[in-house]
Amino acid sequence: MEQVDVVVIGAGVVGLAVARSLALAGREVMVLEREATIGTGTSSRNSEVIHAGIYYPQGSLKARLCVRGRALLYAYCSERGIAHRRCGKLIVANTASQVRGLPGIQARAEANGVHDLTWLSRTEALAREPALECLAALLSPSTGIVDSHVLMLSLQGDLEHAGGLVACHSGVDRLRVIDAGIEVLMQDGTVLLARSVVNAAGLHACQIAGYTQGLDPVHAPRAWYAKGSYFTLSGRSPFARLIYPAPDPEAHLAGLGVHLTLDLGGQAKFGPDVQWTDDPDDLGVNPASAEGFYAAVRQYWPGLPEHALLPGYAGMRPKISGPHEPAADFRIDGPPVHGVPGLVNLLGIESPGLTSCLAIGEQVAALL
Repeated sequence: MEQVDVVVIGAGVVGLAVARSLALAGREVMVLEREATIGTGTSSRNSEVIHAGIYYPQGSLKARLCVRGRALLYAYCSERGIAHRRCGKLIVANTASQVRGLPGIQARAEANGVHDLTWLSRTEALAREPALECLAALLSPSTGIVDSHVLMLSLQGDLEHAGGLVACHSGVDRLRVIDAGIEVLMQDGTVLLARSVVNAAGLHACQIAGYTQGLDPVHAPRAWYAKGSYFTLSGRSPFARLIYPAPDPEAHLAGLGVHLTLDLGGQAKFGPDVQWTDDPDDLGVNPASAEGFYAAVRQYWPGLPEHALLPGYAGMRPKISGPHEPAADFRIDGPPVHGVPGLVNLLGIESPGLTSCLAIGEQVAALL
């Protein structure tokens, strides 16, 4: 049985950021990825937005790690020449209920340390984005976009430069806690003995926690899957900023509504919607769902032309809260939580996981 210092399960953006932090701290790190290459799961199927940290409950891991992670990510991208843009976003209200909710959003952002939101009247919002329709809006200048694939390649490069290793085609079957450490039983029959294991398996993290012999099952929550489809805009976008509908303060939403985001080439995409599913591999986009997208988008862009939306791609949110429940916080379950030395389970790391990745890496490295 081969002995390793640290095994990180999952080579998505969070797993790579965690592995990088541990390697830079002097640990010997091996990342195990079941797919043929890094970042093919949730990390490659999202909006690529650098979030400001606006919506999350004060004091939550999502709030703290998003705000810290945003600062780290902008600095890292600038230092490494990773393509990104601080384009800003507008949170737009189109109903009286949404307008009434805007001060609460601004107050929550302030409580989280996001002090740069600006209230805009309809006239002020339309002066910035003439194609927009709204009653009022909040401007978030510190929201941005990033090339997540180049980011992941850079994180992998840092890890390998520090002596770490990424092994693809290396799926993990289960873990077993023994006196000497944690056995990692791989799908090909290989067994590794690790001092520390970080479960950063995204959609499969709850399953791996549940298949850990020696971990109390109470620490393995049920996995819920919320699929989100995206449609792309044929033609040029009339918007320079991201456009997000204001959430209804009375609704428990699994996402942030069908919003407009831009990629670094200026291409606009709309999404994600929310479709609860039992199949984490259900990543097809149903062209018939475009009808709902047209209706949602025309609330803030009434000029969206007919036949302008093309099926794009779908992502899957790795949730630990189900339909009609408030969104769960990130869970970073280390030894103080579950009592297993050397084990950290990263559970429910959905949005803002991309923004938070470097801060999550910091926190895990401190835990271990």
